[in-house]
Amino acid sequence: MKNISMKDDMVKETGVEAQGVVLDTLPNTTFRVRLENGKKIIAHISGKMRKNYIRILTGDKVTVELSPYDLTKGRIIFRNR
Repeated sequence: MKNISMKDDMVKETGVEAQGVVLDTLPNTTFRVRLENGKKIIAHISGKMRKNYIRILTGDKVTVELSPYDLTKGRIIFRNR
């Protein structure tokens, strides 16, 4: 019997990256972001940003990875300078 780990079976679903501006800070490190195309989404901070204590304020330009299943939710993966 072959020993197969879970990582071999799991395929990472990559989302769509988009640029946006943080409009509002919501509870639990969640933010309202307006994308370049004018849509407003809800986004949370990625784990690496949280681990490195990267602060996000209203008005910051961010890169967001949108979920392929629900385009109204996303993850903030980078804060632009």
